[in-house]
Amino acid sequence: MQRLSARNTVLVGLTLFSMFFGAGNLIFPPYLGAMAGQKLLPALIGFAVSAIGLPVLGVAVAARAGGLPALAGRVGPRFAAVFTLLIYLSIGPCVAIPRTASTSFEMAVVPFLGEPSPAMRVGYAMMFFAVAMAVALRPDRISGFLGRITGPLLLGLILILVAGCLVQFPFALDPARGVYQNNTAVEGFLYGYQTMDTIAALNFGIVIALNIRHRGVQEDSGVVKATVRAGWITGAVLLLVYSGLACAGGLAGAGAEEPANGAVLLSGMAGRLFGKWGTVLVGVIFVIACLNTCIGLLSCCGEYFHSICPRLGVRGWIVVFSAAGLCISVAGLDMILAFSTPVLNIVYPVAIVLIALGLAHALVRRIPAIYPVCITVAAVFSVLCELRRLGVPVLLVEHLPLYPQQLGWVVPVALAAVAAAVAALFRRRTKV
Repeated sequence: MQRLSARNTVLVGLTLFSMFFGAGNLIFPPYLGAMAGQKLLPALIGFAVSAIGLPVLGVAVAARAGGLPALAGRVGPRFAAVFTLLIYLSIGPCVAIPRTASTSFEMAVVPFLGEPSPAMRVGYAMMFFAVAMAVALRPDRISGFLGRITGPLLLGLILILVAGCLVQFPFALDPARGVYQNNTAVEGFLYGYQTMDTIAALNFGIVIALNIRHRGVQEDSGVVKATVRAGWITGAVLLLVYSGLACAGGLAGAGAEEPANGAVLLSGMAGRLFGKWGTVLVGVIFVIACLNTCIGLLSCCGEYFHSICPRLGVRGWIVVFSAAGLCISVAGLDMILAFSTPVLNIVYPVAIVLIALGLAHALVRRIPAIYPVCITVAAVFSVLCELRRLGVPVLLVEHLPLYPQQLGWVVPVALAAVAAAVAALFRRRTKV
C-alpha cells in the first residue's frame, strides 16, 4: 500500500488548517484570553477540546466511514440525503460562503472607508469571489495554493501579531472576568463550541481525499490513513495558533476595559502595536483567512453537488456557488448572521451526535436503533431549544439541564442512547 510522504502529509495538514481557519477562529481566542486572564490555561484547555478536538475527530470519523453520506447513512437513507444536503447548503452557498466575503469586507475595507457604498461592497465581493473561484476550479491543486502559499503566509502574519504582543506588552494577566470566574474550563469548552467547525469537518474530507489521491495514494485505506494523519497535524497547528492568540489577547486586555468582542480587541491590539499598519495587518489576515475558507467550501460543495447531479460538472457547480455567494454577500453580514445562526444552532448538535456515534461505532453497531433514536432526539430538542431562544413559547424547555449553555439537547440524547441500549439488550435476552 502506497503511503503519503511526510512532506506531503504536512502539506495536506496545512491545507486543512487553512480551510478551517476562518474569521471566527481569529476573533474567539483573543477574547477568550482577555476574559479568562489568570485562568487562561483551564479556559484554553476547554476551548481546545471543542474547537480542535471535535473538528479533528469529525475529519477522522467521516474518513473512516467513507464520507459524510456513508456516515449519515447509518441513520437511514432518507436522513443521509436530507442531512448531507442541508449540511452542504449551510456551509456553502446559503451561509458560510457569502459570509467569508462579508466578514473580510467588514474587517479589511470598512475601517479605511467608513460607511461604504453598495457599489464598493459589490466590487469587493466580485474581486473576492473571482480569486476564490479561480483557485477552487482546480480542486486537485488546492494543496499547492493553500498549503504552500496562503497557509504559511497566514501563519507568518499571525506570528508577527503574537510576537509583537509578547515583546511589547507587560507579561501580566488580569483576574478572570464574567463567566470565566467560575467553571473556567467548562466556559472555555462552550466558547469553543461556537466556532462550529465540526460541521465543516464532515465535508472537507472530500477535497482532502482528492488532493491525497492526486499525490499518488489511490487505495481507499491509504487515503483514510493519510487523511487522519493530516487531521492530527491540523489539530497541532490550530492548538499552537489558538494558544498564541489567546495569550496575546490576555496580555493586550490586561488593565483595559472589557472588550466588546474579539474583533474589536484584535483591531485595537494591532493598532497599539503597529499604528495604522496594524489595521492593515489585521485586514490582510482576515482576507487571507476568509479566502482560504471560501476556496475550501467552494471546492467541497462543487464535488458533492456534482456527485448527486452529474449533468453539471464540478467546475460548473463552483461557478454557480460563486455567483450565489456573490449575490447573498451583498446583503451584508448582519442579514447573513440573522439567517444563519438559527440554522447552524439546529444542525450543529445533530452533527456532534453523529460524530460521537461514529467514534463509538465498534461498541454501538450491535444496537441498530441507537443511530436513528439519538439523531431524532438531538434534532427534536435542538429545534425546540432554538425556537425558545427565538422567543417562541415552548413549555419546559428552559428547565432542561445545560439549556442556558445552549446544550439543552445533551441530557435527552444521553438518556435516549441508554434507552436504546437497554431495549436492544432486552430483545436479545427474550430471543434467547
